[in-house]
Formats: sequence, structure tokens, C-alpha cells
Amino acid sequence: MMKIPVSVMVAASAMLMLVQAAVAQESIHKLALQISDNDPQKMNTVLNVAANVSRHYTDMAEEIEIKIVAFNAGLHMLRSDTSPVAERMKSFAQSMPNVSFEACNNTLEAMEKKEGKDIALLDNVEIVPAGVVTLMELDADGYTIVRP
Repeated sequence: MMKIPVSVMVAASAMLMLVQAAVAQESIHKLALQISDNDPQKMNTVLNVAANVSRHYTDMAEEIEIKIVAFNAGLHMLRSDTSPVAERMKSFAQSMPNVSFEACNNTLEAMEKKEGKDIALLDNVEIVPAGVVTLMELDADGYTIVRP
């Protein structure tokens, strides 16, 4: 019987673990939703789509990551002072941990300059450098980009 060197076995084991991790990553569904309009109906539509997609995959026992990216006038969705969907967003943070919210810093800075004040965002909102660039990067990372 041929003896396999330990170093070969370790390398093969490490390779198997990498392949398994890659397969597991690919089994996670990824969705990015764009909001760029200050329109309560569109904001609610984005939240409805996120909730429906999340429930669909959860019911199938499959993982889904959903990112809602706000820029331009859509940033109002994530502002603590102007969001028409603030209450709904609080329930999302509590009931749907697979949904995250990202705010465009370029838009935030422009709004602060125009309004002459600091703008507070809702809890659980991450600031990203640029909303459109974030969407491009998410697309490259395998996310499906949708603008409801």
C-alpha cells in the first residue's frame, strides 16, 4: 500500500475546505435594491420587495442577503428627520437581519451642505462612499441589482 505524505494530505484537506466554502458562498442568494427617489410609494415598494424575497427564501430554508442602497433623493428613506417609512424600517431591523441599509455618503454630504446642518440617519444604516459605486461592486460580487 502506498503511503501518502502528510503534507499532501494537509494540502488536499485545505483545498477541500476552500471548495466547500466557495460552494456554500454560492448558495447564498444576493439581492441589492436601489432607491434613488424621494417617493414614499417607491420606498414602500422597495421594503415590500425585500420582505417578499426574504420570506420566499426563508420558507425554502435557503439563505438570502438583501442590501437596500439609497442615494440621490432616495436618501430621504434613511434620514431620521424626513423618512416616511421610519417606523417600518425599525421593524425590519428587528425581524429581518438579512436586510441591510446603505446610505451614499456623497449624497449625504451634498444634503448637509445644501441644508446647512448635520443630517442624522436612522439606526442600523451603514454609510458607503458612493451609492452607485456600491451597486457596481455588489453586481461584481454576484448580487442581482433591482430598481423597483
